[in-house]
Amino acid sequence: MGIVRPHLWFDDQAVPAARFYASVIPNTTIHSVATAPPGTPGVVEGAEFIVELTIDGMRATFLNGGPHFTLDEAFSFVLDCQDQAEVDHYWETLTADGGRPSRCGWLVDRFGVSWQVVPVQLDDVMSRPDAPGVARAMAAMLTMDKLDVAALEAAYRGE
Repeated sequence: MGIVRPHLWFDDQAVPAARFYASVIPNTTIHSVATAPPGTPGVVEGAEFIVELTIDGMRATFLNGGPHFTLDEAFSFVLDCQDQAEVDHYWETLTADGGRPSRCGWLVDRFGVSWQVVPVQLDDVMSRPDAPGVARAMAAMLTMDKLDVAALEAAYRGE
């Protein structure tokens, strides 16, 4: 069986995006950058074209394909964080320099890639047996941009 991996289409920011992720996300490596051969539609011959990388251990391909298609929130990377400090760090880093927050832990970085920055505690809270507590935590989450572990826990407890 083959390997399933994401392939993201960028206008012309595939290489800067890959370099940024390699500097921010542990276990990320750029393997190669291929240039566009003659006759590549919508791309200047010799321009940076295809980036092969591993992002947090997952193989991916980034393509500079021009403005024909754009990234949107229908696809996102989920970034599991161990605690609030990690959530805060990745949230600030990924929204910097033109990124924008969204709702419920989602954001869009400056390259147009959507991320879900999620504390591992969210799964714990949402899988607890107290249904009213889970409902309160869910209601609290729906009001948040960046997820707040302490606020989720407080909502669960009814505080």
